Parts: sequence; structure tokens; C-alpha cells
Amino acid sequence: MQNILVIGYVWPEPRSSAAGSRMMELLELFRAQGWQVTFASAAALSPHRADLAALDIAEIQVALNCDSFDQWVNELQPDMVLFDRFFTEEQFAWRVERACPTALRVLDTSDLHSLREARQQLLKTAQNACANETEKQQVGAVTAHADQLFSVMAASDTAKREVAAIFRSDLTLMISEFEMQLLQQAFAVPAALLHHCALMLIPGAIEPAAFAERAHFISIGNFRHAPNWDAVLWLKHALWPLVRQRLPQAQLHVYGAYPPPKATALHNPKQGFHVLGWADDAHQVMSQARVCLAPLRFGAGIKGKLADAMACGTPSVTTAMGSEGMHGHMPWGGAIVDSATAFADAAVALHEDQSLWLQAQAHGHAILQQRFDRPRLGRELITRLQQLSDNLAAHRQDNFIGQMLRHHSLKSTQYMSQWIAAKNKIAD
Repeated sequence: MQNILVIGYVWPEPRSSAAGSRMMELLELFRAQGWQVTFASAAALSPHRADLAALDIAEIQVALNCDSFDQWVNELQPDMVLFDRFFTEEQFAWRVERACPTALRVLDTSDLHSLREARQQLLKTAQNACANETEKQQVGAVTAHADQLFSVMAASDTAKREVAAIFRSDLTLMISEFEMQLLQQAFAVPAALLHHCALMLIPGAIEPAAFAERAHFISIGNFRHAPNWDAVLWLKHALWPLVRQRLPQAQLHVYGAYPPPKATALHNPKQGFHVLGWADDAHQVMSQARVCLAPLRFGAGIKGKLADAMACGTPSVTTAMGSEGMHGHMPWGGAIVDSATAFADAAVALHEDQSLWLQAQAHGHAILQQRFDRPRLGRELITRLQQLSDNLAAHRQDNFIGQMLRHHSLKSTQYMSQWIAAKNKIAD
């Protein structure tokens, strides 16, 4: 393979989101093979987007629902096309297949959107049973097991669309082992269509500041991402007051890209709750903090903020869902809890107990070394892509459900019948 096309849902912003970091890691990996890479997107250009030109990656703006894309991709004739999330596959994969039938079609889910939505629905259901807003913010993290999650996901349009996109693709990159297991066991997705790829743009070993040189708690995450905003609300209304009762002088610094007015309105220095918004260097502010708080009540994928915390030697307190897919059977680099009281207890203990803090720091470094080994993960992905490219015809023949979904894409028989009926009415 020499010519790679990546179609992005948005332009990559590695300083704004984990998804942006992941995309940059993939682009850098492809360029390291000597492959020519083109990045195309229908999204508006962002002032915070990465400098792709510095990697010698061509940037192309394309239009949705426009035949001009067909002519352009036919001229490009990529060997592989990577679709950034399932809705990009829906928009462009059928056009790619028509213009470049031999191109390898790869889907990067970033995280399983239907899983995130199912957990959000379960949280809302629990909150709707509460009498008031105060009670709603006392509801803990979603802890539903796989069977419960499947029952919610299977009823959603998002899951149907997302799983269909996975079957239509030659290969889907999954960032979380839990999500791979869920797809295989609950949705009967063949293992041959999936590849575990935990690549993230995590910094290398950073010389961590000592316990005594650090101060305060930190929380960080793009405010446009619903789980992050919910985490800030849980912190503000339920968790942080419990921490301040134990540590009256404690400070929490809340960082994140694109803070809306409703977020900045939560800023209250008297409560030690500082909403600081955009961080020019997330790793710098993470390295200066003593403890990272990531109270995620719903979500999916793996969390870039927690990987960054481990790289910066900053112990973290999160939920079981927050740590999902990141540490396997290894001890967490901090604490995993799902209730408000336990969360506050763990946060205070890590902030005050140096020996506990150092142990958590060591656990975090071990997780990064064993489970986020960038060279190994990169080699495994390139090998899988090359093997698939060499045996593409047989691979596609084995994926009958994918063939079937492409054949009946967009309910073609229904729409053809409706078109004929409308045409007959005009003729009458």
C-alpha cells in the first residue's frame, strides 16, 4: 500500500480531545511507512486543528451528498480509505466502493457510540426517578453489565447503523477490548472484522514532579463531549463539596476545550472550584497537579485524560466505566469507585498520603508500558492491514453479511418501489 485516504468527521485537534490525539497517532504511523496520506473532511476548518502540512499530508475539503467527491476519489485511487467514525462511513463508503472497488475500507470507531448512548440513557432513566435536581446529581455512575447494555443498545437506531457500518467495512479498529467483546458476543460480529488498536498520542516517559512539588486537583476534558460535561456537574454538585469538607483549602482546576457559558458560570473560587477552560499545554498542567479527578458516569472507549495522567505521573480517581479497557487485570494507577462518598474518600487519601500516591504512580507507569506500547501496537496494525490487503478478495467473500448489507444499502428495494409508485401516479 502506498496511497492512503483518511476521511475525517472533523479536522484532528490533538490538544482538544482524545479522538484528535488518536487520529494524529494513526496519521503519523501511516507516514512513518512512507505512505502518501491525504486527509479529507467536510467539516469547517478549525483554528485548533493540527498542522498536517508539517507531516506532508495533503488537506482536502469535500462536500457531503455531492457527486464531485466521486470524480475526485476516482482520480486519487487510494489503496486504503480510513473512515473516521461510522457516520463518515455511511456518507462516503458507498461512493468509495463504486469508484475504487479494490481499496481497503477501514473504519475507526474512536469509541462505540451506541454503547455511550445506552449508558447515557440508563443514567437519565435513573435520574428521572429523582424528585429534584439535587437528587439527580447524587446518582452514581452506570454499572450495567453486558446483557443489560445489549438490551438497550439493540433497541437503538444508532446501534443498528453502527454495527451495519462495521459489517460493511473490511476492518474496524477498536480502542477498547470490552467493546470488542461486546460486539463479538452480543452482536455476533466476527473477530476477523475487528482489530484492537489502543494507539493514542500519549507522551513518552515524563520526569514527574515530586509529591511535595505538586498542588491541587485537576479535571480535564472537552466540554463538547457529553460525558465530560456530566462529570463536571457531578463534581460541582456532589463530589467536590465532600472533598472540601475534608480538605477546606483544596482547589480543583477544571480544564477543557470549548467551555460554554453554562460551564464558566460554575466558576467559584470561594468553593475552590476553578473553571479555567482551555489549557495551552495539557501535559504541563497535568504534571503540576497532585491528583486527577475523572468522575465519568457514562461513556465508552478509553479515556485520553487518564492515559495522560499516567504519563505525567499523576494518580487518578475514576469510575469502573472510566477505567474500562485500559488496565486489564493490572492494578489501577489510583482508585476506581462508583459512588460519591467512595470517590471523595479516595481523592482525599491520594492527595494526602504520599506512600499511597507513589504506589498509584508506579501502577500507572506499568499500565502504559504493558498496554500502550506504541511501537508494538503500530507494528501489529501495519501487519494486519498489509495481510488484509494481500487477501482482500477472500476476506470479503467470507463476510457475507457485509455483502448483503451493501447490496441492500439504504433500503434500496423500498425506495425503488416508492419511486416507481410516484412515477406511475405522474403518468396517470
